[in-house]
Amino acid sequence: MSERFPPLVAQTLTAAGWSPDHSDESRGREWGLRIAAHATPGGRQHTVTARAIEAYAEFGGLRVRPQGEGEQVVPSEFHLDPFLVRHSVETLAELAEAIGAPLSPLGEEGDGAGILALDEHGRVFVLDHTGDWFLGADIDEALTALVLGRRPQRVRADGTW
Repeated sequence: MSERFPPLVAQTLTAAGWSPDHSDESRGREWGLRIAAHATPGGRQHTVTARAIEAYAEFGGLRVRPQGEGEQVVPSEFHLDPFLVRHSVETLAELAEAIGAPLSPLGEEGDGAGILALDEHGRVFVLDHTGDWFLGADIDEALTALVLGRRPQRVRADGTW
């Protein structure tokens, strides 16, 4: 399977269409350009980081439906498609300012309940109606948290968690 992920996570991602030896760099670049071109009526645009392009290339399009009760919380369904959250320019800019790093849209959690984003360092966050949450230091850690139902850490007003 994959040594990058715990077995259940690798199985869940594989069932969604992921393969550890496949990355579509052209999709990553195309999605990055298309997301960066999206602008608000005021002209503000998404920042697209190199880490986001890598994530789009490897995980773009996956719709993941974890099974089971979860370790700490109910596992979250998620769809790794930045176009589903392209409207989030202002929201991501606010969190980016708080954490001190540009954020790129990654997809949605829970059929639109949360916005998944990752910063220039590869850290992954989810923003929902209850607050902003840190999911992991990198995409692997974040996907593992979502699939296994690990409790995210709340991002405080000062940008720490």
